[in-house]
Amino acid sequence: MKKEEVLATLEEMGNPGTKKILTRHGAKEPFFGVKVGDLKKVQKKIKKNQELALELYESGNSDAMYLAGLIADEKSITKEQLRTWAKGAYWYMLSEYTVPWIAADSPHGWDMGLEWIESEDPKLASCGWATLSSVASTQSDDDLDLEAYRQLLDRVKEKLQSSPNRVRYTMNGFVIAVGAYISSLTDHALKVADSVGLVQCEMGETACKVPQARPYIQKIIDKDRIGKKRKMARC
Repeated sequence: MKKEEVLATLEEMGNPGTKKILTRHGAKEPFFGVKVGDLKKVQKKIKKNQELALELYESGNSDAMYLAGLIADEKSITKEQLRTWAKGAYWYMLSEYTVPWIAADSPHGWDMGLEWIESEDPKLASCGWATLSSVASTQSDDDLDLEAYRQLLDRVKEKLQSSPNRVRYTMNGFVIAVGAYISSLTDHALKVADSVGLVQCEMGETACKVPQARPYIQKIIDKDRIGKKRKMARC
């Protein structure tokens, strides 16, 4: 499919109700309001196509940008392309899901995550923490720098409550991810969660809630799923 064909297809799939919901969450024009399930139908037709992914992301259409992350080729995407995508990710569905997922699935996830968390731009910083969470969820512990992850947990303990809104949210998610996916750091993640205390974030005009790390990790412990890795970050 060509870029124009994809955009026409997405326009047909647009849903006024979905568009209203996504607007409340932060999406802005131009976009059609396509349900994620419908985007995945288009993904199955296209499969992986890095050139088309770049064109769709560059369109600035939020639906197309999300789809771009689903069809991007993790083996060929470059660090510079990831930097461009991260800078263009103007709301959290892109900055905390689309870009972190493809970054983590690529060979560059760790490096990009560490780079982005140093940014003064909250969107980039939250992108970085989400990327590092996805790396923890997909890579074998043998391939992870476990001491670096321990140090990052300690950094979260110090900085979370004084960080910007969405950075707090993704730092909290990082504690959950490390506790859930890196078994040797589960206890440390729980201690950090206890030290941080209640995490509150402004969620706008939505019914979304902030998952609290200790009970969330405890549920995973109770289900005996600690350390169960995902095949890939994108879903």
